[in-house]
Amino acid sequence: MIVTTTARHCELDDEVRGFAQQRLEKVSRIAPRDIHEAHLVVTAEKYRHTAEITLRLDGREVVSREQSDHPRTAIDLAADRLEHQIRRLKDKRDGRHKGDRTRTADGVPRAAETYEPGLEDEASDMTED
Repeated sequence: MIVTTTARHCELDDEVRGFAQQRLEKVSRIAPRDIHEAHLVVTAEKYRHTAEITLRLDGREVVSREQSDHPRTAIDLAADRLEHQIRRLKDKRDGRHKGDRTRTADGVPRAAETYEPGLEDEASDMTED
């Protein structure tokens, strides 16, 4: 995965860039085949640091933006949000591939059969009258 880092109105230390690289590698372990590229933008405005992370996936982009007093914290919060988004997308995709398991081979849905003791006797009593 290619990680591009941009700092606007501030300087990022090598330590913060290394942390961002490690954190994005951790995020990429969730769906390693799907993620192609990551772009991190850290912006400083007065006392706030905003981290915006954009991941390019197969067929879509996932964006996360968080603010904090420190750039490292903002990056960590944005990465947490990305993890949550990617897990949701992955669960949705995996759930779609499992399909509806209630159908039989001929394509007709099975009737829901439930057995409750005592109901057979009541049904037979109704038909005798």
